[in-house]
Amino acid sequence: MTNINKYNLKLYSTLTVLFFCLNISAQTFKPSTEIGFSGGVSYYIGDLNSSHFNSAKPAISISAKRNLDRRFSLKAELKISSISADDRISSDAINLDRGLHYKSNLQELSGQIEFNFLEYEIGNPAHKWSPFLFTGITIFNFNPLAENSNGEWVELQPLGTEGQGTTAYPQRKEYSRTQWSIPMGGGLKLSLSESFNILFSFSMNKTFTDYLDDVSLTYPGNPTEFTNLASEMSDPTNSHDKDEQRGDEELKNDWYSFTAITFSFKLPGLSKGCDY
Repeated sequence: MTNINKYNLKLYSTLTVLFFCLNISAQTFKPSTEIGFSGGVSYYIGDLNSSHFNSAKPAISISAKRNLDRRFSLKAELKISSISADDRISSDAINLDRGLHYKSNLQELSGQIEFNFLEYEIGNPAHKWSPFLFTGITIFNFNPLAENSNGEWVELQPLGTEGQGTTAYPQRKEYSRTQWSIPMGGGLKLSLSESFNILFSFSMNKTFTDYLDDVSLTYPGNPTEFTNLASEMSDPTNSHDKDEQRGDEELKNDWYSFTAITFSFKLPGLSKGCDY
């Protein structure tokens, strides 16, 4: 066999193997696991704030994701964020007269499902980007605080600032600081290497409480059970009558948001044979 024929045979064999591997990799998918780290901002929508991205605060999260196929993934995420609002810096006269404010840290654990609009796979040049949507279920803890006249930040929930737990309002029960929410969001994911991708996302969490900000109903006046601190935190400007509207009756439950950039890494697998 001449050298030319040997060369052609080697070239043909190489191209055949390459074509076979590319064809197999284009058609098959091996489930994979990712670890992600996110940074971004959070804010809330409720009785003390109706504007998106107002008073946005830093937020971080860590996540583990299982890619089931090129369309669907399951994700578990642990997140720490902060939300706040302040009537005292508002340009609205009604809000200034109300004079309420708060801040709260959020700690949450969620399980989510992601759907890719396009087929997507880390490290596969044929499927290297896609818009996506996600939803799921979240359990979170919050604890609204406000600053008293002495400059001390105090917990609002134990004070029952709207008369919770008093004889004047027996129907108003103390709210729980552990709640459920439903995250709903979307974004864009990009595969940058065989094991690394970056995601841009935005989500809103629908909660089932109107007390992220400790504000919902009406002023309770001064029930006999109220301490001086409870009275101050309930009506800081001391200018409202009993049963006067304190919260926004049009808003039934609060929302909070997370806008993030995520750096996600595919964990090494045990696969052998054709790679991308």
